Amino acid sequence: MGNPFAILNKPQVKDPVCGMMVDAAKSAASYEYSGAAYFFCSLGCFARFRATPEKYLHPETWREPEAQASRYTCPMDPEVISDRPGACPKCGMALEPMGAAVAAEEKNVELEDMTRRFRVAAVLTVPLLLLAMGPMLGWLAHAPGWKPWAEMALAAPVVLWCGWPFFERGWHSVVNRSPNMFTLIAIGTGVAFGFSIFAVLFPGVLPAEFRGGHGEVPVYFEAAAVIVTLVLLGQVLEIRARAQTSSAMKALLSFAPKKARLVVQAREQDIDVELVRAGDTLRVRPGEKVPVDGAVVEGSSAIDESMITGESLPVEKTGGDRVTGGTLNGQGSFLMTAQRVGGDTLLAQIVKLVAEAQRTRAPIQRVADRVSAWFVPLVVAISAVTFAVWALFGPEPKLVYALVNAVAVLIIACPCALGLATPMSIMVGVGRGAREGILIRSAEALEALEKVDTVVFDKTGTLTEGRPRVTRVAGDESVLRYAAALERSSEHPLAAAILAAADERGIDVPHAERFEYHTGRGLTGIVEGRQVALGNATLLEQLAIPPTEFAATAESMRHKGQTSVFVAIDGRVAGVLSIADTVKSSTREALDILRREKLKTVMLTGDTRETAEAVARSLEIAEVRAEVLPHQKAQIIQAFEDTGRKVAMAGDGVNDAPALAQARAGIAMGTGTDVAIQSAGITLVHGDLRGVARAIRLSRATMRNIRQNLFFAFVYNALGVPVAAGVLYPAFGLLLSPMIAAAAMTFSSVSVIANALRLRKAEL
Repeated sequence: MGNPFAILNKPQVKDPVCGMMVDAAKSAASYEYSGAAYFFCSLGCFARFRATPEKYLHPETWREPEAQASRYTCPMDPEVISDRPGACPKCGMALEPMGAAVAAEEKNVELEDMTRRFRVAAVLTVPLLLLAMGPMLGWLAHAPGWKPWAEMALAAPVVLWCGWPFFERGWHSVVNRSPNMFTLIAIGTGVAFGFSIFAVLFPGVLPAEFRGGHGEVPVYFEAAAVIVTLVLLGQVLEIRARAQTSSAMKALLSFAPKKARLVVQAREQDIDVELVRAGDTLRVRPGEKVPVDGAVVEGSSAIDESMITGESLPVEKTGGDRVTGGTLNGQGSFLMTAQRVGGDTLLAQIVKLVAEAQRTRAPIQRVADRVSAWFVPLVVAISAVTFAVWALFGPEPKLVYALVNAVAVLIIACPCALGLATPMSIMVGVGRGAREGILIRSAEALEALEKVDTVVFDKTGTLTEGRPRVTRVAGDESVLRYAAALERSSEHPLAAAILAAADERGIDVPHAERFEYHTGRGLTGIVEGRQVALGNATLLEQLAIPPTEFAATAESMRHKGQTSVFVAIDGRVAGVLSIADTVKSSTREALDILRREKLKTVMLTGDTRETAEAVARSLEIAEVRAEVLPHQKAQIIQAFEDTGRKVAMAGDGVNDAPALAQARAGIAMGTGTDVAIQSAGITLVHGDLRGVARAIRLSRATMRNIRQNLFFAFVYNALGVPVAAGVLYPAFGLLLSPMIAAAAMTFSSVSVIANALRLRKAEL
């Protein structure tokens, strides 16, 4: 059987519907088919073609999308992970999207649902409240018989539909043996509403103790409805506030491009960036974002990498240079090879790190966890005792007072504020750090950093740039030119520094002949017909060339921790080059900030003592440990800790990994090795040492914020529960209405979140 729409394909391709190999050059009429089979096959193939025409017109560039599963977690119980939105089985709070799902969520379903329920509840509760307060306002003084029925009609939708999620979560908390705030809300409103319905339907069954002065049975429809309405309002405010804590994640995800331009067989096609595979060739046009991590293979451009490095000046990129996904291309166009795609890109790893850190628990959270474990059962017990005391010793009607105060205790003691105190601060603090280029791996690392009193720095790549540069040229103008000519043929680590210096000065480097490498001493060769030697003092001795007046210059450079390279031309020293690993521009300012913060600084390096001490003197670092092997670095960190010092280690290399893991807080340079980054709890994306001071300030601000939240939550419950139980009634005649208790409970949760959000503007 043939399919007439299959002729849209390339010659000899497979029909996606009927499976035949189709020759596009043949007419559709040349195939044999039955009428019904032809009709349905054609219809199906046409529908698929209309949906994805590129799949059939250009199969060489078509990519089948991979399924992207979204996951959701609880802000209070990060170990709870689900593949669909809903309520946490432990605390009952709405689950939030994780990682990339944060950006994928175009609308907050939970917020929309709670807002809709709140609006319906508010519309019905206002007339209900006016009806219930009629006698107090001077109308309906004699409370006609239809009044309780009208109140029940208004309250039923509020409690049973608007408040249904609270009862559902309360029931799940009992089934899962994890009592939470919704357990108390469900019990409190359920008792008030259930008693009121019973009083309306069977008033004659209730004893005299439940009746008022005129023999009427009181109902609490307005209390149940107002409590549900206020809790719904609290949920709306809380969900909105919690959504703001993910703003840092959304800001990071906003850097990720949506499309990539795939190049296959000289044909270019825009595809979703999720469909890019390692090894693909991509074109990046002017003004576009680099889609994934890779390398330039053709063309050149200047790329704004401020998203990664923090440096505002564009970086020139040519063939072979690496480019990072999410960075912004300038005016040039280039082809690149995709190397790291999907979750392996640098931006994806940063987002993953931030997301995981926001879900971790700080050790201080254990205090709240221990309290929460027995808090709800204790509140239920206090509510029962409150009911019993008022029923036995309260004024008439005793059972009415007992019921109202017992419900008030249940409502005001909701542990939501206590549970939110730590995770909200951690989420905001980690997000704020991400915006500042400080990636925090866990809440434990953030808490540990607060207690640090000593910061130990590696030298190379941390305090310094990590790559040698020519810092001084002593001699005539030909010195650097001839030195670069010899180094062009060399693979020595210092060769790149000399060639870079010549390039910066615009020197035209000539070709070297009869190039010879002298191990451990230097290079010799002929440049433009002249004998040139480049090396140390030992090479000069071997060639019997006296260093003359440049010997003192070289010795002065050596005392400053710099490497001296002599340049001899035609048997005479023409000059000397000074090469050093220069100190980062941010290092001195960072160290000054740390000293003002009363923190001790230590240099720990495997470099020679003379070089290390020279760098330490220039940076005013008093304590130096030099010529240290990698395993010895970890031992020194442990020795510091054993003497009572609380140490943070900052490093960037593989040799720093043991010390980073050993330290109380490990801080890796984002410009360093993957091993160092994996060993540290905190990463400075930009490699800017001022980030160390910012990280410490952020840690202190976050921990201070957590303690404020915990204090507020504890004090709130310590004061609120006794007042709701009626301890002020004997002395002052004061009682707490369940409606006021619900408003206070809502205020406590929202205030904790509002306090946590202050971290977004904390001065770092």
